[in-house]
Amino acid sequence: MQKSGSYHAQTADAVTCLFNVTTATGLSAEDVEQRRAQYGPNRLGRHKQKSALAILADQFSNILAALLIGAAAISFAFQDTAEGLAILVVIALNTAIGYWAESKAIRSMAALRKMGRARTQVRREGKSVAIPDEDIVPGDIIILEAGDIVTADTRIIECHSLQSNESLLTGEAIPVDKKAAPVPVETNLYERHNMLFKGTSITRGSCTGVCVATGRATELGQIADLAQKATAATSPLEYRLQKLSAQLAYAVLVLMTLLTLIGLGTGRELLVMIKTGIALAVAAIPEGLPIVATMALARGMWRLARKNALIEQLSAVETLGAVNIIFTDKTGTLTKNKMKVIDFILPSDGGSPAAPVSAKQRALRVCALCTSGPDPRRLTDPMEKALVEAAEQAGVFAKQLLNALPRVREISFDPDVRMMATLHQQEKKILYLIKGAPEAILAKATKIAGDGHDPPLTAKDKAQWLSRTGNLAQHGLRILALAEKTTAKTDAPVFEDLTFLGLLSLEDPPRKDAAAAVKAAQEAGIRVIMVTGDNMVTGSAIARAVGIEGAGPGAAQEGTALAKGNLTPSAQAQLLKTSVFARMSPSEKLNLIDLHQKNGAVVAMTGDGVNDAPALKKADVGIAMGLRGTEVAKQAAEMILKDDAFASIVIAIQQGRVIYANIRKFVIYLLSCNLSEVLVVTTCLLAGFPLPLLPLQILFLNLVTDVFPALALGFGQGDAEILKRPPRARSAALIEPRHWQAIITYAIIMTLSVVGAFLWAHKHPDYSADGANSIAFLSLALGQLWHVFNMRSRRAALLKNQVMQNPYVWGAIGICLGLLAAALYWPLLATVLHLEIPDQKGWLVVLLASLIPLLLGQIFKFTPPSRS
Repeated sequence: MQKSGSYHAQTADAVTCLFNVTTATGLSAEDVEQRRAQYGPNRLGRHKQKSALAILADQFSNILAALLIGAAAISFAFQDTAEGLAILVVIALNTAIGYWAESKAIRSMAALRKMGRARTQVRREGKSVAIPDEDIVPGDIIILEAGDIVTADTRIIECHSLQSNESLLTGEAIPVDKKAAPVPVETNLYERHNMLFKGTSITRGSCTGVCVATGRATELGQIADLAQKATAATSPLEYRLQKLSAQLAYAVLVLMTLLTLIGLGTGRELLVMIKTGIALAVAAIPEGLPIVATMALARGMWRLARKNALIEQLSAVETLGAVNIIFTDKTGTLTKNKMKVIDFILPSDGGSPAAPVSAKQRALRVCALCTSGPDPRRLTDPMEKALVEAAEQAGVFAKQLLNALPRVREISFDPDVRMMATLHQQEKKILYLIKGAPEAILAKATKIAGDGHDPPLTAKDKAQWLSRTGNLAQHGLRILALAEKTTAKTDAPVFEDLTFLGLLSLEDPPRKDAAAAVKAAQEAGIRVIMVTGDNMVTGSAIARAVGIEGAGPGAAQEGTALAKGNLTPSAQAQLLKTSVFARMSPSEKLNLIDLHQKNGAVVAMTGDGVNDAPALKKADVGIAMGLRGTEVAKQAAEMILKDDAFASIVIAIQQGRVIYANIRKFVIYLLSCNLSEVLVVTTCLLAGFPLPLLPLQILFLNLVTDVFPALALGFGQGDAEILKRPPRARSAALIEPRHWQAIITYAIIMTLSVVGAFLWAHKHPDYSADGANSIAFLSLALGQLWHVFNMRSRRAALLKNQVMQNPYVWGAIGICLGLLAAALYWPLLATVLHLEIPDQKGWLVVLLASLIPLLLGQIFKFTPPSRS
């Protein structure tokens, strides 16, 4: 196995020779295959996906399985072989359904994890390609820039203003400066400044390096095999469902014991009461809740992935439904992120197109050379691409300029100073080329570009240029200032004594779907707040264009308002009302999120850069940009937008609400059906009547009418008007008091209908005991099937709603009716279940008794809801 070794003590050329690779071309396809076979995949350990045997074993590790096995054992002990075999069939069916559901959910989650796998830029066969992290092999030439995650131990070959966050290894959050020069062999791990380690992140600059160790041979892999220690996270929703199931189990076991004792006290047979008690416990315990919930969550995550929202953490699915504030970036999220330079506004001509060549050449030189990374062909930022294109259209090419003005170093964009710079050798002097926010550059400028010489820049001049910036920004244009300076050394203060070269305006129009998406969010009770690094005027103009409320003139604030400590109540109130924040720094974003969270908001936050990572972690739902987002931002987020569009955020919130509502629906359905089974038997037992349902009938009912309709409800598309409702409260329970009221009401109605049908048949001279049981069995079975239509929202139409239009519901009903028909008309099964085919009168009673819960349920839907 390869190890990181002492590569830090060797020159970069020596290391590339050791791995038999050249920086310019990288590895060949044949080299890659050989090294993959030799070293294996670049991962710390296989993700331990549950085996088929483990999934099968899980089906027997719950109270339901224990009760069923106990019932079968008792039947065989009392020599009731037919019933014992029937229970074993029920166990087999229940196990098969549970196994299928859990294995399908696990496969879905694994596939989604694969979709979200990070990629790294490498050079192979002379071409730069992005490959999955697992495919990196020792000797790969790796290309990294700010925002990337380092996915293998790498020896730096060349770098530019490179800094790395190594807190994962060292615990120290301050970025470390990196360089390519060798260091002594005895240098400790934390001071090897020419090495990048797996799991760390690039916070500034760019570099090219050679991979020296992958997988468990990396420094991170030698410290701990994190993949084997990791355990699958359980979402809060799944935990609440498991807890609910456990609480119901204990309650039902107590009830089962009491009913068995009551039955024995009233002269019932011991065997019958034990079986009935076990059957009631099985009927009442909704053991399928967690697995059906997992299925619903997994399917919901697939649906979100198809809508361009990739969920990284399961808990985000349920949190999405509670979001009531979205902090959104402007560029690329609300706008097209397709920038184009509209105009140059230069000092010497006051903005006239007929500017002197010398003045414009200086401005174009900044556009061509002041870029992130030395290669203009590899630019990822749309603004920088637009600047380079504008320079090329004017005949100024970076490649030609770099021959005369070679790059010395780069000072990456700093959100605190809102400027970036590149340094170039100009004969015996150093030329500083700078671009950034107009107010930032004007504050540091002392001269202004002129014809022949650069006169001083007065305070009056600065005020005029700032006014001009404001006028342009009112049209939604992004304004950038350009500057330069020349010194004799490279260590002079970068952003001091600048010569102001002028402004340029860029157009980035709003996305076509942005306004509609913002409106949909607002109708859903979600407030949209713009958080941008641009100036207030431009941000406000775009905010008004897309319909963000409260974005009128003068309503925006700069991030500095959030940097002040001990804000007064009035200042906090004003900040809480503000809908556009400009010139925001990372710490200011954190303060804004914290302010709203302390006031009860559930916050979703968008971000794409390294500096957005803290805010993405702080938000209730962090949303990273999939197209322009850095790997650091993606790892900090719970959700990744594959298309960077604001409309996809709204769709994700809609789907989050749908998933949560579906889970709530099938929980209400399952609990009301299970409770009705318990109440039917309990009512007759306490009233001294014969048992209306036999133990095996209860087991069959529980299997047939619970699982398939519940799964169908979990797969529903959701209500068309779900975005018309306000977000649910963060503290809201899955099953609130009003839902328990509905569960109990539905159960009582079904109980009265079934008991009434049973007593009619019991007292009718034409019906035997098995015939009366058959009437009760069919009334309850069909009643529970029709009851699925009571799960529609009160706001939905009677015939056009999320249940009626769910094809899975109709499929589930078809399956259940087929199984019920088999129970009646297949002699072997009918004999085991003690069922008789009703006559015409019996069928009419069954039909009436089964429809009463549906009819009354639909009537209740038309009564004014408290909230649904």
